[in-house]
Amino acid sequence: MWTGAITGYIDVAQVVLYVFWAFFAGLILYLHREGKREGYPLESERSRFITVEGFPRTPPAKLFKLADGRTVTSSRVDERELHARPVAAWPGAPLTPTGDPMRDGVGPAAYALRADEPERTSEGLPLIAPIGLVADTTVATEDVDPRGMPVIAGDRQVAGTVTDLWVDRSEPQIRYLQVAVDGVDRPILVPINFARIRARRGVVEVDAIFAKHFHDVPPIKHADHITKLEEDMITAYYAGGTLYATPARTEPLL
Repeated sequence: MWTGAITGYIDVAQVVLYVFWAFFAGLILYLHREGKREGYPLESERSRFITVEGFPRTPPAKLFKLADGRTVTSSRVDERELHARPVAAWPGAPLTPTGDPMRDGVGPAAYALRADEPERTSEGLPLIAPIGLVADTTVATEDVDPRGMPVIAGDRQVAGTVTDLWVDRSEPQIRYLQVAVDGVDRPILVPINFARIRARRGVVEVDAIFAKHFHDVPPIKHADHITKLEEDMITAYYAGGTLYATPARTEPLL
């Protein structure tokens, strides 16, 4: 009768256990290596000539083929100048901005260098567009249409007026409010997550930034679509305002 024993000391169950251990160790090593495709080797804060890579080493760049036939690599170097400095000499000290923190990509205003082209639907259309360009799309009668409402900024000043809505073609969602600002001859977009529509008062509140900051909101190049890079830069600008719009916001609450 066969019992699974290979020798007097080894049986099938033991071999399977060892194979599983080897597979699991290899899986951990593989995942750890794949996790180093972006951000490695690290730059040491002690010197720009020191790099930190660790084990396993950074894998070679991986080539991805996109649906439109183009190819991109997984390893992209961000060569932007860092407009910030450490608040202390010890490694790991927090950074403080040295330029315009709301536009220089520091702290909450940081953004990724995404492709300067629009996100597209499966049909190839720009994913986000003004509501007038999206067929069969209107504001539900149960909801408030903010068009025509004044925009109240974080300093309680009127920054402009909502003139249009930018919607998602794939989901029934408003993504941006388009605002007309006095003295600015281009559309200003406000991410809907930074806006609060106050139906009873008939206003839209944007507390993240002040009225004067609306003049410097990153622009869009086209009136009928927004690119992925523009989305990141605009959202980062408002996010930066939550901390940097006024020096008081960087101070402790107590």
